[in-house]
Amino acid sequence: MPIFEYKGRSEEGLMVSGTQEATDLDALGTALMLSKITPIEIKQQAAAAAAFKLFEEKVTSLDVMLFSRQLYTLLKAGIPIMRALSGIQSSVGNKQLARVVGQLRASLDAGRELSAAMAEHPKVFDNFYISMIRVGETTGNLDNIFLRLAEHIEFERFMRGQIKSALRYPLFVMTAMAIAIVVINIMVIPQFEKVFASMHADLPLITKILIAFSSFMRNYWFVLIAMIAGAVWTFKSYISTVAGRSQWDRFKMRIPIAGKIIFKGTMARFARSFALSTRSGLPILSALRLVAQTVENDYISAKILSMSSGIERGETILRTATQTGVFNSLVLQMIAVGEESGSLDELMQEIADMYQADVEYDVKTLGAQIEPIMIMFLGALVLVLALGVFLPIWDMSSVMLKGG
Repeated sequence: MPIFEYKGRSEEGLMVSGTQEATDLDALGTALMLSKITPIEIKQQAAAAAAFKLFEEKVTSLDVMLFSRQLYTLLKAGIPIMRALSGIQSSVGNKQLARVVGQLRASLDAGRELSAAMAEHPKVFDNFYISMIRVGETTGNLDNIFLRLAEHIEFERFMRGQIKSALRYPLFVMTAMAIAIVVINIMVIPQFEKVFASMHADLPLITKILIAFSSFMRNYWFVLIAMIAGAVWTFKSYISTVAGRSQWDRFKMRIPIAGKIIFKGTMARFARSFALSTRSGLPILSALRLVAQTVENDYISAKILSMSSGIERGETILRTATQTGVFNSLVLQMIAVGEESGSLDELMQEIADMYQADVEYDVKTLGAQIEPIMIMFLGALVLVLALGVFLPIWDMSSVMLKGG
């Protein structure tokens, strides 16, 4: 998206300025009005300046987590937020984050709320983060909100790391097998093909298939590359659509072994985000709609939104959770107890801890789980190659022995 520079006036009439990404001028104007800024001038940033931003240091989730913990510590110690932000700005190692903190200070100095100031930096602070800050401002519990957000980001980083670890080993095995197939077809089978051709032997079907595929790979490699590139482009185009992304997110959770880890990780993030939202004072409907944007899985997100729609119609949380079809019986029992006792946030936290423990165990035992499947695939590959290569040799040896 293009980057725009803007100048405007806040509700108090003070001049504010900044840069923000938007699809077009109208979209940015609408976003500024929602942030209670009346735009005076908006212009698209020069291409050279925008290109330079590509090489700027990025603000990572780790930076935001440390920022949140520092703010919690300083606010808890009774230090005013302007002094706290000033101290963080001068000590933070990430220059881009220091620049963002400076802009937050300028916005606060102009009389704006912290949540509204953070909304101008969507790449640093997501909707969930901003909504929690808004709750903290409303309840006067901003310091504890920063602590909970820091813990939440730490949990999110952990779950992403676990899911990546779960996928890394299967991808490595598949890549190694693909490389082995390419090497065999380019270097090994052609040598046997020369031997078979010199003997003018009648080859078995499986050998003919192996030789034909090897010949195709060597002579028409560019067609294979084009087919792979076309398949990748088609796949990316499909998952860029709403329906395609939802179907892909649903399919990921059905992948053998790794799928259950992805599912448990997603559910752990949902439960923890929901617990944090309700514990911080958000109404259940608002919490569900907000959490639906943070689970990073369109299929689960749609299920969560269906829960909020059901609750809006007057149904219980347990009933709407059952109708989604994604929670197991143990989780549903915990939701039922939490709803009846009024301690839903605590039990959702327990659900998150339970799923997190399951994910940790599954990742630790991933090698043992995937090893039998890997052995089966490698065995099948070796069997096909052995039959294709050694059957003709066996047949020729039998003929030579009979002739002798």
